[in-house]
Parts: sequence; C-alpha cells; structure tokens
Amino acid sequence: MARPLPEFVEHACELFAPLGAIRAKAMFGGWGFYCDDLFFAIVALETLYLKADAESADSFRQAGGEPFCFTYKDGRSETMNYWTVPEEALESPAEMLPWGRLALAAALRGRNAKKPAPGKKSKP
Repeated sequence: MARPLPEFVEHACELFAPLGAIRAKAMFGGWGFYCDDLFFAIVALETLYLKADAESADSFRQAGGEPFCFTYKDGRSETMNYWTVPEEALESPAEMLPWGRLALAAALRGRNAKKPAPGKKSKP
C-alpha cells in the first residue's frame, strides 16, 4: 500500500492538475514531479521549484524567483535550474498554470536536446 503524500506535496499535485497527469515521487529527501513522462518540478525543504532553462529562467528571476541551491558535505555548493514561483502561484491552479507551462516547456526542450539525431544511435 502506498504511503500518503505529505500535505505540501499533495497541494502541489492539486496545483499542477490542469497541466495533465501528475505523479509525485520521493527522491533524495525531497519530491520530484512528473507530468505524463516529463520531470518538471521538485520540492526540497518544503519549497517548490519548477524547471527552467536558458529560455525561461529570466521569467522566474523577474517574478522574484530564487534558484534551487544546495551544499555538499565538503562545502561545495551547486545551483540547479529549478526556480521558486511567485507566492500567488501557490494559491490556486489557475495562478500556477502559466508557471507550470513554462516548466513543462523547459523539460520538453531539455528532453529533445538529449535525443540523438536521426540516423545516429544513442549510447547504451
């Protein structure tokens, strides 16, 4: 039997529902979110971050978003291209929809960039 989702993760799933079939998966002490087969969001330390890329990161930045950063045990830190959303986006699916669409578009661009060119084999 599957364990219940934490309240914040369940809320995020509800916010993302208009995007399509949403699935949350526990990972690395946080949660990852998929819409159909696209990985597009994470929850880390009770904060929701949506996927961005070179084309969309500025939209998150201009809205006051912060990138996801973490620190390794050895003191090194890394910033990933996942960004927070405006507070109002956390209040309703309608407010989240444009941000979710930006994240899905970034995820799709990232997936398409990884596909081998026609006639080339992918690495095993």
